Amino acid sequence: MAVDVLSMEPAALERLMEEADLPRYRGRQLFHALWKTRIASYDALSVWPAALRARAAGEWPLMRVVPLERQKARDGTEKIVVGLFDGEQVEMVLLPHRFGWSVCVSTQVGCAIGCHFCASGLLGKTRNLSAGEIADQVALAEVILAERGERVRRVDLMGIGEPLDNYAGTVGGLHLMHDPNGLGLSYRHLTVSTSGLVPRIQKLAEEGMPVTLAVSLHAPNDDVRGELMPINRAYPIARLMDALATYWERTRRRITYEYLLIDGVNDGVPLARELVRLIRRFPAHVNLIPWNPVPEFPYRPSPAAQVAAFRKVLDEAGVSCTVRRELGQEIEAACGQLRRSVGKGTPSPPLAEKAAGHPPSEGGA
Repeated sequence: MAVDVLSMEPAALERLMEEADLPRYRGRQLFHALWKTRIASYDALSVWPAALRARAAGEWPLMRVVPLERQKARDGTEKIVVGLFDGEQVEMVLLPHRFGWSVCVSTQVGCAIGCHFCASGLLGKTRNLSAGEIADQVALAEVILAERGERVRRVDLMGIGEPLDNYAGTVGGLHLMHDPNGLGLSYRHLTVSTSGLVPRIQKLAEEGMPVTLAVSLHAPNDDVRGELMPINRAYPIARLMDALATYWERTRRRITYEYLLIDGVNDGVPLARELVRLIRRFPAHVNLIPWNPVPEFPYRPSPAAQVAAFRKVLDEAGVSCTVRRELGQEIEAACGQLRRSVGKGTPSPPLAEKAAGHPPSEGGA
C-alpha cells in the first residue's frame, strides 16, 4: 500500500526520510510544499534534486483532492464536489459570514449513522477520509478564496460523514490544519460536529485540543430523539450529557447544540422548556435550524411563528441561542442536504490547475 505523505505531520515525514536514507530536513521541506504551496506533483518541489523527485513520485504518491464541480448560490454560498484519489466523491461548502468565510468539510464518503432527516447517509458509508483528505479540503478552500483576496476564518467538520466515527482521520486532520507550518488555523476556530458517539467524545476531551464541539441534539428526550436519530438507542441522552460534561471540564469550551426544527415533530413549546432544563448543567449555545427539505423524508420545516415561539422560551430562560441563517439551500448546500455524489466527474481544468499550485495565505486565523 502506498505511503500517504499527505496525512503525515512534520515529525512523521522526517522519520520517513530517515528510513529512506535521506536527511531529515527533506521531510520539513515536503511538509512546507504540501501545505504552504500546495504542490500537485513532485515536479513542483524545486528544492529537491530531479532524482529524488522521481523516486518520491513512485514511492510516495500525492493523494490530493481535486475540484470536480462548483455551484454558487445567490447568497454567495458555494458547493464544490471534490474528487478523491480512488474516484470517490464528497462535497464541501464555502459559506460567507460577517466575520469572513467558513468552510464546511466532509470526513467520510457517505455516513453510517442514518439520521432520519439527513441526505448524507442515504447511500450508507463507503469509507473514511484520510487526515490529509480532510485537511486538503481546507487547503483547496484557501486557494479558491485567495482569488478573492480572502482566506478561511473557520472550519466546520459538518459535511458528509460523522467525524468521530472516523476518529483517527479527524484528529489527524485537525493537527494538520492547526500546525503553524501547515494551514496555521487556531484550534478555537475549528468545530467538530457529532451525532453523539459517547466514547469518542470522551476520548476527544483528552486530546488537549480546544476545538468547539457541536452536538446534533434535535430533541431533549429519548423518545423523540430516538425516532429521529437511531444513534440515540446506543447512547441515550443521559450518557451523552455526561460525556459532554467531561468535555466541558477538560477543555472549558462551551458546547454547541444543533437543533433542527421540524414541523410538528420536535418544535413544540413544551419541548423547548424541556431543552432548557436539559442543557443548564454547563455553558451552552443552541443553534436553531429550520429543517432543510430533503425529498426522501416526509417532513416540513417549522413555520416562522413556531421557530419564534421556540426561541422565545430559550431567550427568556437566558439560554444563548441563534436561529441559523440558512445559506445555500437552493443548491442543496444547507445543513443536512449534502450527499455523496454517485457520478464520476472530471476536474474543471482552470480550477484544478490553480488549486494545485496557488500558495494559500500565510498566518493564523
